[in-house]
Amino acid sequence: MTSSPTRRRTAEVTAVRRIGDSAPHSAFTDLVRYADAWFCAFREARTHLSDDGVIRVLTSGDGQSWRSAAEVRWAGVDLRDPRFVPRPDGRLQLLAAAATGETSKTFQTVTWISGDGYDWGDPTPVGEPSVWVWRAAWHDDTMYGVGYATRDPRFARLYRSTDGIDLEPWVPTLFEGGYPNESGLVFDPDGTAFCLLRRDGDDASAQLGRARPPYREWRWTDLGVQVGGPALLRLPDGSLLAGVRLLDGAVRTAICAVDPERGELTELVALPSGGDTSYPGLVWHDDLLWVSYYSSHEERTCVYLAEVRLTA
Repeated sequence: MTSSPTRRRTAEVTAVRRIGDSAPHSAFTDLVRYADAWFCAFREARTHLSDDGVIRVLTSGDGQSWRSAAEVRWAGVDLRDPRFVPRPDGRLQLLAAAATGETSKTFQTVTWISGDGYDWGDPTPVGEPSVWVWRAAWHDDTMYGVGYATRDPRFARLYRSTDGIDLEPWVPTLFEGGYPNESGLVFDPDGTAFCLLRRDGDDASAQLGRARPPYREWRWTDLGVQVGGPALLRLPDGSLLAGVRLLDGAVRTAICAVDPERGELTELVALPSGGDTSYPGLVWHDDLLWVSYYSSHEERTCVYLAEVRLTA
């Protein structure tokens, strides 16, 4: 079954909790349900662009009371934008970028694998230097990840891996034009892949890509809206949701419906947010949408967890 056209629905934010505020700047989140518990990962640092980033992993049994599960650091390296990748072998993987350098930063994708969400060990470099594998997902026994070039020429690239470590360039030029970068990636049960791709160049409107196995050929639709920090989620009914930063009017983190047939992204609800904000993690659990994100609307830049109820 492929993703169904977007059903008419409404969304209501039923709860918001601040869960990460111990650092001057807490941002760039992801969220996962693993081993019957919640895990939220994000970067802690002095500022948005400072060179001292470490990854904080929080855990919770109920989504209300949170405690630190791990602090992942690498001396002299700025660790950025952690992304969870649940693996078919039952372990949990974490992707991030290791940024080094002062005047001209170099980015290398690194990964960790944990059997409990607490012990992460040492990082392993994966992929290619200066191609940031920002998001990955498994389908059947294969992991696919979308990376983007952090130096000219700018392009997005699709990787394929059978172990999550050895990343083979599968589509060397997945997309080019308009500085493609961050992405959301999901798979339907029938194997159809969808990619929500951010662009920041002169042509800054987001793109929605679709492909069938073996994912060599992609069809792209211009969504006509600029987004930041995209996350993509397939609901049990087959419809697609996105969590993004929207910049039309007041900057905000929003939950949007995605209609692949019409090529439309429709805002359903804005989360309490503003200023430096976005990078949500999305999980569907107990008939609620759980969203981690960060925002600076309360002066400091902090991490929040929202519960959103969707009604058809």
